[in-house]
Amino acid sequence: MPDLQAESPIAPSRYAGRRVLITGGGSGIGQACVLRILAEGAQVVAADISPEGLDDTTGKAGEFSSRLTTVTLDVGDEDSVRAGVAAAVAELGGLDTLVNAAGILRSSHLAQTSLADFEQVLRINLTGTFLVTREAIGALLEGHRPAVVNFSSTSAHFAHPYMAAYAASKGGVLAMTHAWALEFAKAGIRFNSVQPGSISSGMTDGTGASRQSIGPGLPEDADFSLFGKVAPMLPLDGGAIFARPDAVAGVVAMLGSADAYFITGTEVRIDGGSHM
Repeated sequence: MPDLQAESPIAPSRYAGRRVLITGGGSGIGQACVLRILAEGAQVVAADISPEGLDDTTGKAGEFSSRLTTVTLDVGDEDSVRAGVAAAVAELGGLDTLVNAAGILRSSHLAQTSLADFEQVLRINLTGTFLVTREAIGALLEGHRPAVVNFSSTSAHFAHPYMAAYAASKGGVLAMTHAWALEFAKAGIRFNSVQPGSISSGMTDGTGASRQSIGPGLPEDADFSLFGKVAPMLPLDGGAIFARPDAVAGVVAMLGSADAYFITGTEVRIDGGSHM
């Protein structure tokens, strides 16, 4: 069986001179995006609500850490976003690529879903994407071949049980991405989204400080047979059920680079064939 999780090739100069802001950079897929884009030569500001997570990212950046700056930022808080994005743009001296990777997941039966939990998911995943993008748009308009990569999810198009709030938020991100892609097409800003599915992340393994794992987060009486509909078709090394975060990071790096100069207003599903 081929090792489908082997490291993907890295173009060390594709991001040379490129200025990048990545939210959710303290764990999981967001952290993988930071490390991948740093390895490709970018100057990166990683933002996250968790200072400890950002410290972990800095430690993992190794030889590339001189091109990494971090900022503590709560994407669900307007004042925090305004200050954090301004600090990032000032540090970078402008902005060429924005990656909105920050997000949370809450899983529950509909009848047991509180309004507070539902609104929190929307606040972080949907409103947070709006707030960060709104604050960054001025700098992006002045950027070099500017691009925005938003994080939708396979749940925006396909049924994921017990995750209605998450699905609603990611469907909203998908719709906003399309609207912005058209609004800013003549200005030359590209907007695309990725739709991860069956990916190990801070949300699925519980390592993200502000995230809840899928396993412990599911209702105690969850019907696990329903998840057969979202299982990946491609085999993973060792019989794993989740692919590593780098499966998404490589796609994000492509979409945020000049290689994707003719791609806008679309989404890339990264799910191992779960929804063929």
